[in-house]
Amino acid sequence: MMEACATVASVSATKRIAVIAGDGIGKEVIPQAVKAMEAAGAAVELTSFDWGADRYLAGKVTVPSGAFAALARDFDAILVGAFGDPRVPSNIHAKEILLGMRCQMDLFANVRPVRLMDASLCPLKGIEPKDLDFVVIRENTEGVYGDIGGIFKQGTPDEVAIQEDVNTRKGVERIIRYAFEYCATNRKIEGSARRSVLMSDKSNAMTHAGGLWQRVFKEVAAEYPQIETQHMYVDALCMQMVRDPRGFDVIVTNNMFGDIITDLAAGLQGGLGMAASGNLRPEKTSMFEPVHGSAPPIAGKNIANPFGAILTAAMMLGHLGMAGEAQKIETAVLEAVRQKKTTADIGGKLGTREAGEWVAERVSSS
Repeated sequence: MMEACATVASVSATKRIAVIAGDGIGKEVIPQAVKAMEAAGAAVELTSFDWGADRYLAGKVTVPSGAFAALARDFDAILVGAFGDPRVPSNIHAKEILLGMRCQMDLFANVRPVRLMDASLCPLKGIEPKDLDFVVIRENTEGVYGDIGGIFKQGTPDEVAIQEDVNTRKGVERIIRYAFEYCATNRKIEGSARRSVLMSDKSNAMTHAGGLWQRVFKEVAAEYPQIETQHMYVDALCMQMVRDPRGFDVIVTNNMFGDIITDLAAGLQGGLGMAASGNLRPEKTSMFEPVHGSAPPIAGKNIANPFGAILTAAMMLGHLGMAGEAQKIETAVLEAVRQKKTTADIGGKLGTREAGEWVAERVSSS
């Protein structure tokens, strides 16, 4: 598979991590995430893979044969940077690698925490860190991302484009149940319990898919009487997130709506450069990636914010049972934000490497 190994901690490391930096700024921010894990003394063994545009352009191979089965068999988690390169206009490599992992490894729960570290990062007036601590749980293997549909009479005035939105009972039920279980077993950063699950759809227009989500949500909710429930159409949810995001706790939605509202949510916490996410399958190998993309216009300029990747690494460590190491990293990032030891997008003057090194040094001294 054309791989190179690097070990963090000792030969007695208990967790094996596949690292795929990918394209663009992924190659810059993932090394900073690795530095933070190294500084925290995380007991992990890292194996780096060169999947991405460079490899695809060299040999027209997107994913080596049997790669996903090997990831699921040989690793405890996967840390990914970003995919997308203008030299590959179709982005076929990005689709086959990223969507391939999500679907072929059945990583059905996309979990994106939305946490405000400092009031200065939020564009809304009067929002404090205590006001913004919710999570969006997005169905990750169905919806419109299956690329089911087609074009008829292409290039003519009568052209027709059809894109199918696939929602199965199994897929809808397990992501809704995951959201309720997450609410029941996870607490807010400040320690208070999570109390509510909000399901968002567009069932007034998408009556068939939305109807399925509505029915399943009510059925699953009945099994969790201690958890408050709410429903909002996705357009109303977007308006409320901008108007006043206080009060949100756990939001569950479909693949496309989750993709859209988490970008909006990232804007509330300081931008895409601050947003972490995990693609999870409980008790199985899961994949973690920052929310931002490969950002070709700023790639290679040492200006990309590494904190999304660093916080993603912390999220991964927490998922793997290393809560102490994860907390060290999160605390160091918080201190960097407060002291403006950051990249320019969130008010600092440091480059990607320098911001990452500052966090690693703070982790080491904690």
